[in-house]
Amino acid sequence: MSAERELLDTPRFRIVEIDEPRRDGTTGVRAVIRHAGAVVIVPMVDDDHVCLIRNLRHSVGQTLLEVPAGTLEAGEPPETTARRELTEETGYTAATWRKLTEFYASPGILDERMFLYLASDLTAGSAALEPDEFIENILVPWRQAIEMCINGEIEDAKSLAALLLVDHLRRGEA
Repeated sequence: MSAERELLDTPRFRIVEIDEPRRDGTTGVRAVIRHAGAVVIVPMVDDDHVCLIRNLRHSVGQTLLEVPAGTLEAGEPPETTARRELTEETGYTAATWRKLTEFYASPGILDERMFLYLASDLTAGSAALEPDEFIENILVPWRQAIEMCINGEIEDAKSLAALLLVDHLRRGEA
C-alpha cells in the first residue's frame, strides 16, 4: 500500500490521498475517507416487532428511518460499541446478542467496516442521546418494516441491508 497524505482530520474520520495504480502502468491519486468502523443493530422488541429510529441526518437534510448504529471508539470491541449505542439511542438493553456479518459501507471512497448485530430479549430504559442527536424510537411490526424497505420508505443503506438480511434469516433461507 502506498503512503497516505492527510487532507483533513476530524473527530469522526480522516480524508487522505493515496496513490492508485492504473491498468496502463501509470499512477493516479484518489481521496479516501478513513473511518474507525461502526456497528449496526437490529433490535427485536419481540418476535413480531422491531425498534426503528427516526434520525435527523443533517448531511441529507432529512429525518430518515433507520436501525440504531454508531461509530467504534478507539480500541473498543464492536460488541461493546453495539451494547452502548443501543442503549444510548433507544434506551433498550439486550440480554441476547448475535453477530450476523460485517460489510463495507461504501468501499469506493470509504474504508468504514460495519458490524451487524441482532439484539433480542430487550428491556426498556432511558435513552442517553448525544447533544447533536435528534432521534425518536418507533416500534414497527416486522412485516411493515420489510414493506418500508421495499417501498422506499427506508432509504438508509445500512438499515436496508440489515433488515433484509434478518428477514432472510427469519424465513429460514440462510
